[in-house]
Amino acid sequence: MKPKAREIRISTPERPRAPWVQRLRTLYEGETYAAARFRYLLLTFDVLTIVYIIATSFAPDLLVFEVMDVGIGLLILADLSARLIIAPTWKARLHPINLVDVVACVSFLAPVSGEGGGFLRILRTLRLLHSKLIRSRLRHDNRYFCENEEAIMAVANLAVFIAVMTGLVYETQHWKNPAIANYADALYFTVTSLTTTGYGDITLPGTAGRLITVLIMISGVTFFLRLAQVLFRPNKVKFACPQCGLQRHDVDAVHCKACGMLLCIPNDD
Repeated sequence: MKPKAREIRISTPERPRAPWVQRLRTLYEGETYAAARFRYLLLTFDVLTIVYIIATSFAPDLLVFEVMDVGIGLLILADLSARLIIAPTWKARLHPINLVDVVACVSFLAPVSGEGGGFLRILRTLRLLHSKLIRSRLRHDNRYFCENEEAIMAVANLAVFIAVMTGLVYETQHWKNPAIANYADALYFTVTSLTTTGYGDITLPGTAGRLITVLIMISGVTFFLRLAQVLFRPNKVKFACPQCGLQRHDVDAVHCKACGMLLCIPNDD
């Protein structure tokens, strides 16, 4: 039998990017001090956007708010465009967070819809917090974050869930439910449902309202359990065992509980 011919694959070299695209990628994905400051700025912008949405829900419709909506929408559009440009593949461009930003852009730029879907912008805040680059930088810059990372991330996940559910309740109910007049009412309903207190003074009518309530209650229990697990779990240190890879050990551990390997855990003091 004749040996099979070896299959030869010729890889096409990556098309070189323009220098300004490389600089943009460094700003978004680099590990320089300037890149870290830029990502901190993005985090701040996301948080301020959510604060602005909540604050304007209490105010009457004014021209100044419409102008500010357009300004915020253009900033989100610029950020989204930059991330689409530096994305290596179409799969990366169609990431759910990018689609969320498309909804946010339309919400802020469309004069009729107002900032209806803008509250979804907080999902990008969560993605930034889960970014390895930002978390490693926070560990380097903030000792408190380094020592309480898991608890902080659990609180952040719960806060984002509450914010998203509050926005969902407000945007689906304020135009037909007189009990949901602003974000404070929506937040009140979300928290009472989340804790399964259910005072009954505010309810969401209809099948859609009941489904939203069920989603809040079921998902909220999961987040609360995770937060309680982190807060009440005995204090541990993160250090990979060189033999078995176990990550969590007692603060004063000398040997690994799993394999007995001698540990040399660095002492911060």
